[in-house]
Amino acid sequence: MSMIRDLRAVVRPSRVSLRKDSGTYDATRSPATATAVVDCAVYRDGRRVETDTALTPHEAVRLARRDGGFVWIGLHEPTEAEFSGIASEFGLHPLAVEDAVQAHQRPKLERYDDSLFTVFKTIHYVEHDQLDANSEVVESGEVMCFTGRDFFITVRHGGQGSLRALRHRLQDDPELLAKGPSAVLHAIADHVVDGYIAVADAVQDDIDEVETEVFSPGRKGSPRGSDAGRIYQLKREVLEFKRAVSPLLRPMQLLSERPMRLVDPDIQKYFRDVADHLARVQEQVLGFDELLNSILQANLAQASVAQNEDMRKITSWAAIIAVPTMVCGVYGMNFDHMPELHWRYGYPVILGFTVVVCLGIHRTLKRNGWL
Repeated sequence: MSMIRDLRAVVRPSRVSLRKDSGTYDATRSPATATAVVDCAVYRDGRRVETDTALTPHEAVRLARRDGGFVWIGLHEPTEAEFSGIASEFGLHPLAVEDAVQAHQRPKLERYDDSLFTVFKTIHYVEHDQLDANSEVVESGEVMCFTGRDFFITVRHGGQGSLRALRHRLQDDPELLAKGPSAVLHAIADHVVDGYIAVADAVQDDIDEVETEVFSPGRKGSPRGSDAGRIYQLKREVLEFKRAVSPLLRPMQLLSERPMRLVDPDIQKYFRDVADHLARVQEQVLGFDELLNSILQANLAQASVAQNEDMRKITSWAAIIAVPTMVCGVYGMNFDHMPELHWRYGYPVILGFTVVVCLGIHRTLKRNGWL
């Protein structure tokens, strides 16, 4: 059981923040690769069977079934023609094959006669110097896994989420790989959920930054309502994150709770740990959504309050200006019998009266907080 105790250390040697990405999400298949097959290997007693030349999927299947062990085939964005031969070799269900080729699937777990079909959505945090209304925060991809008695097939879609580093780590622990394809399935699930945790931490930093800016005092230089676009964009990215996390929780619970003949009992209990971490991420993402709603409402309320203050100031000055306007309007009428027009002190008295009334209105409005 020592292997099982060290399982997490093997598939999750370190949790590195996505803000300091060191290659966890590397690029797509090499242009020199003639087909969609990224890697194809046979594992017997937990060790990779070395061959003089690269194995084709058909050769790998024959070798695995002749000498025991299992074959792990990794593909990247295969076409229907490229995948049809492999699907026929392993007897994969046509519906699962169609989903694997077309991609854009919801995370799920489906059981067929002799295989399990699992869909994971990988999430990658996109670095940006400053969050704006057009910033892309998260980027998604997909990993489809076919798990059988003597085979494991991964089909990736998207330019990130490579499993090359994970394969090398698993190959360094033959005792773990000896458990068969279900050990690989757990390692991938754990790897994907670890990515969710790192992305959630990075998104939390972005939300904290926006929240601080929205509620920070003394932001007179920034346009009112300028944060609404950033908040809405961040909310859209969180929604994409939510679509990857929430549907996956039920499949992980099934893998951890329901006995399955294709999943080793020693491995199955560790799916419970993956499900627990996934539930934590789901709670975070739901919290992000609610928090962004509150921040957006607060931002819009601040903009509305600022507009009301502007209208109060405009109204106050209009009331002050109305006094001299009224006086000028009265004395601008061309009537002959206006005694004040011929009075020696008429002009200074009316002017002084106008100034006093304007000052009085200004003082009253300022005292009431309108100016």
